[in-house]
Amino acid sequence: MLHRARKRFGQHFLHDAGVIRRIVDAIGPRPDNKMVEIGPGLGAITFPLLQRLGRLHVIELDRDVLPALVKRCAGTGELIIYQADALKFDFSNLAPSEGKVRVVGNLPYNIATPLIFYLLEQLPAIEDMHFLLQREVVERISASPGSGVYGRISVMMQYRCRCERLFTVGSGAFSPPPKIESAFLRLTPYPQPQVAIDDERRFALIVGRAFTQRRKKLKNALKKLLSTDAIEAAGVDPSVRPEMLTLSDYAALSNVGQCD
Repeated sequence: MLHRARKRFGQHFLHDAGVIRRIVDAIGPRPDNKMVEIGPGLGAITFPLLQRLGRLHVIELDRDVLPALVKRCAGTGELIIYQADALKFDFSNLAPSEGKVRVVGNLPYNIATPLIFYLLEQLPAIEDMHFLLQREVVERISASPGSGVYGRISVMMQYRCRCERLFTVGSGAFSPPPKIESAFLRLTPYPQPQVAIDDERRFALIVGRAFTQRRKKLKNALKKLLSTDAIEAAGVDPSVRPEMLTLSDYAALSNVGQCD
């Protein structure tokens, strides 16, 4: 029986052979890789990955797709399935003793942002990440200051990873077709963060607070955390809007003084 996509899991199954081939080529799987796929669904990406890798770990929450997934991949390498919630999964357990794990997935739109932030906490175990996401999310992650879509997720991701928007995928590549376009994203963790941060908790707090009031002047958006004098001491203009600041600016604000 054909599996019907479930709205509560945010399922949109990829079926376009050309798009699938382009995604797998961009990932560049090698037999020596330890790779985990999040949300394999019916195996559109899983099958060609398994062909190249010989062994693939997958995390799938919807148990009802598993029979079809197993059937499609039967006789093609070793498929190791974890019927689990990726937002609660310990990816570090999959990393080899000497090496890291590669993470890929066609992520449901409803969990994409929280899942990416969750994976940031496990970066020491991750070599790189390749995700098919809502195009708007990819644009925000890779945005530059002043672009209009630059925000909290842009700063927090670019602090830890090189963020590359690779290509756009139209809605017709999925079944059922979503109402929006998707884009394919590569995230490569830096060996060391791009800027020096004294306290990452304070950095995250300042960035988060600034973008809750992104249209206000910085001194007003951060008035409960930093004085105008402290902002100036960081070398930042207190009258600019938060969306105009660079990663280095936010690092300087974080390092200039303690938050309440």
